[in-house]
Amino acid sequence: MRSRLSIFTYLQSDLLAQSLAQYLSSDRYLLTQIYSQQEFLRRLEPENQVPDCLILQDDPEIVPLLTQLYHQGTLLPLVILKVDLEAKDSDLSPTPNPTPIAANSISEDASLFYQNAAVRISITQLSEIPRYIDRAISVFLDFSPRLPDSPAFSMSDDTIEVKTQNFLQEQQHRLAEKLRERLGYLGVYYKRNPQNFFRNLSSEQKHEFINQLKADYREIVLIYFSKDELLNQKIDEFVNQAFFCDIAVTQIVEIHMELMDDLSKQLKLEGRSDEILLDYRLTLIDVIAHLCEMYRRSIPRDS
Repeated sequence: MRSRLSIFTYLQSDLLAQSLAQYLSSDRYLLTQIYSQQEFLRRLEPENQVPDCLILQDDPEIVPLLTQLYHQGTLLPLVILKVDLEAKDSDLSPTPNPTPIAANSISEDASLFYQNAAVRISITQLSEIPRYIDRAISVFLDFSPRLPDSPAFSMSDDTIEVKTQNFLQEQQHRLAEKLRERLGYLGVYYKRNPQNFFRNLSSEQKHEFINQLKADYREIVLIYFSKDELLNQKIDEFVNQAFFCDIAVTQIVEIHMELMDDLSKQLKLEGRSDEILLDYRLTLIDVIAHLCEMYRRSIPRDS
């Protein structure tokens, strides 16, 4: 059975809960819908098994709820759903052009952690909830908290900051380990930064990155049929670079073909046959297989 992400929800709207359940009905999720604040807090007590992500409805109850979770050390990925109080039932059907809600929908009295770490969406974005769950986990894994500047958080006692940091680090480590153990490369997937994706790089950065990939691939080819113990390490490093930069497999093929063309010209100038280069199709297959497996196991699936 495929490992699943555990999701806890606490929503005041039954219709919203039903709609959410439909979007999270795939075997990728283990959905637990809770309908009372008391039960919600009980299920999130430190001695219980905590979920991977929370989904809450944005209303006045959320401020003391999040503050209580924060103080008891329950720091988790969070998606907050904004529902217009004047919305009709028909409005619960997502529209094709979602509009993000304002970032300050949570009161300033709520914990700074959840104000900054939560992912907020409007009800019109409900159909994209799997993507926002992924986003919430990604933000959580990268987040470094600061304590609120309020009398309740007097910095005269340094143990408060240390305790808060420890809470977060423990939860981040727990979630990262769970993702790594249960979901293969998925934990690594959440650490990818879209700003570093090849398509988002400047022209100069793209040129530099491709040249580096070419140089690294050439090293792999030159030692591929040797007994060099560094071969597997070099393949792993190459694949990691390509993965974190979201490189397409077709670009790897282009790098291979360009290198083979250069080597063929060199062999012909030396009066040697280039038939040996056909064997290096194994190198390409090996590298692509590693990269494709990393993509396959990392990309969240909804079915």
